[in-house]
Amino acid sequence: MKNKYTSEMLDLLRRIQNMDYIAPDVIPDIELYMDQVTTFMDEHLKSSKRFDEDKILTKTMINNYSKNDLLPPSKKKKYSKEHIILLIFIYYLKNFLSINDIKKILDPISENFFDKNGETDLTEIYQEIFKMQEENIDAQVRDVIRKLTRSNEAFKDISDEKEKNTLTDFAFISMLSFDIWVKKYIIESIIDHKLSPHTKAGRYSASSGKASAKTGRTSTGKVSAKNVSAPSKNTEPQK
Repeated sequence: MKNKYTSEMLDLLRRIQNMDYIAPDVIPDIELYMDQVTTFMDEHLKSSKRFDEDKILTKTMINNYSKNDLLPPSKKKKYSKEHIILLIFIYYLKNFLSINDIKKILDPISENFFDKNGETDLTEIYQEIFKMQEENIDAQVRDVIRKLTRSNEAFKDISDEKEKNTLTDFAFISMLSFDIWVKKYIIESIIDHKLSPHTKAGRYSASSGKASAKTGRTSTGKVSAKNVSAPSKNTEPQK
């Protein structure tokens, strides 16, 4: 059972390495209508679907993004290459961040680089981010394999095979979840303290060192267990 489990997970990791990403050179350099945009996104990101019926992007999503100022308005109902780049960023970010947080991240990008003739444009930014992602994928896979190996070792002495497999799965999920939580914490801290300098600090004030009622984390990094709350779920904007 252990070998089967490991084989299944390694197969998953190989599929992650071969997962579809939208390379910079395949993004159309012409304006597209909304139907064409949704078709393009669905065709190029279909391998990232969890279920076949899942939608990568819909007309409603695009309209909501525009209504919430997450996406600049179309020009005569057509969307440019830069619109598509922003939609790609939104697609990945909305899996673990709120729409409000995504807006804070993308606002300075749109304001400074969308439809601008400056030193750097959105296409160049996307090319660099894509290159960074490609360079990082192998390290991500190696890290997942390390966590898988550690999880398989954690409860190897349990004789009941069913219980051992249940605990091994739980250990693996827990390690992956903690990794996600830490990275999400860092991202939200950057949003709160660098991208939202004029708003109330979301987690802690570096000057006071007092724990936030929301997370219980202080400037020293200590956590009060009774104050810790689960991360908020990602939500789509209301129509």
